[in-house]
Amino acid sequence: MRRRGGLNFSRQRKKFNMPLFKEILSWIFEIALVIVIAYTLVSFFGFRTSVVGNAMTPTLKNEEQVMVNRFIYLFTGPKSGDVVVFRPNGNEKSHYYVRRVIAGPGDTVLIKEGAVYVNGELYEEATEVASIVEAGLAEEELRLGTDEYFVLGDNRNNSEDSRMANIGNVKKEYMIGKAWFHYSGIRNMGFLK
Repeated sequence: MRRRGGLNFSRQRKKFNMPLFKEILSWIFEIALVIVIAYTLVSFFGFRTSVVGNAMTPTLKNEEQVMVNRFIYLFTGPKSGDVVVFRPNGNEKSHYYVRRVIAGPGDTVLIKEGAVYVNGELYEEATEVASIVEAGLAEEELRLGTDEYFVLGDNRNNSEDSRMANIGNVKKEYMIGKAWFHYSGIRNMGFLK
């Protein structure tokens, strides 16, 4: 006679689902790998900073965010037209400056009658800029050293840049990297030219 109710010690245990367990472990590993890669890229490749002031208007506006590639200049030097992020004279207490490279090592720079001349040739502007009112240090021809760059803001008459003695020519070692992407909201974002 079978017993009804009570304890039944002959019940079977549920089988361990090994394929499901492997699938879960696979997902955990992939998520962890993506987090490690993202952290590495952001820490070593990417860097975010804010534009301070209107020196780069209309390209960049005050308080606009820029992404900076700090990896690229380990292999190559800044090129004319690059938008770079630097600290003047390497001053750690200064905010980051965002300006456009006009000339590089060995070049000569002269600002005459409101226009920029690099190596005696009229500089081809990447963006539309106003005629320069104050030539500053570039009123007389400057020759850049082996690791120096001449930078200007796109808003030439409202920019603290290489024309001023407190900034001067920017050494490569003081450059944090190349600004490559900007954003200040969903409607205003994109790659820098």
